[in-house]
Amino acid sequence: MRGARISRWLIAVPMALLALATIYPLVFTANAAMKTRRDYILDRFSLADSLRWDNIVTAWTSAGTARYFVNSVIVVAGAVALLLLLGSMAGFALSHFRFRGSKALLLGCLAALFVPFQVIMVPLVRTMADTGLVDTYPGLILAYVAQFLPFTIYLMASYYSTIPSEIVDAARIDGNSTYGVYRRIMLPMGRPALLSVGVLNALFCWNDVLIALLMMPSAEHRTLMVGVTSLRGQYSADIPTFASGVLIAAVPVLTIYLFFQRRIADAVTAGSTKG
Repeated sequence: MRGARISRWLIAVPMALLALATIYPLVFTANAAMKTRRDYILDRFSLADSLRWDNIVTAWTSAGTARYFVNSVIVVAGAVALLLLLGSMAGFALSHFRFRGSKALLLGCLAALFVPFQVIMVPLVRTMADTGLVDTYPGLILAYVAQFLPFTIYLMASYYSTIPSEIVDAARIDGNSTYGVYRRIMLPMGRPALLSVGVLNALFCWNDVLIALLMMPSAEHRTLMVGVTSLRGQYSADIPTFASGVLIAAVPVLTIYLFFQRRIADAVTAGSTKG
């Protein structure tokens, strides 16, 4: 009994410290965003006297965060929609069709997960520049799809492989074509996986800085994370306004995580299922 109690403490204490190290920067940022510049300079670690929204309004309007926010929403929505469409189709094909090279393709998707973006960064940007897609929404959407599609295909194939092939055979006997099986059987049954993978891809795309920085060089088309990063130099003497921009960028991510944390956990463990 004593040993079990000690074991629980050995797990609880490091987890509590890890949670504190994660939560404290968020609390510090939110507290700094509520201070005036003078209050922050005098004592950056003290609690704000009251809730002041002036810095957040300034970051949203004067600093251009509103435009960056809209850019991110457009790009993330387009990339996630295309990733789910292509990933679900490819996952269905690789999990329920046996053709020459199907296993090699699935292993190729798995191997692509281990290729850092820095390896393909230069040829990707050159290809996009040659096709006139740099500094455009479609260009950044396609770059995100190229980067995160192997992950999406692998997870969808892992999930679809748990669906018995007898269901697919029965649907074909009923007269469904391959597309009919995908639309009437696989899409409805794959909703839990689609939601999980969609949430993860949305977080990946929303939090990205490197790809967006390369693909969207102009200030007009910057995504939110790139825009907030640029605020560090623009408002280096006004940390509360910069903290407000960081807070605006973090709120959507925290909201998604709080509402879909179970789905995120399911997506992370999906690769361990039968496949």
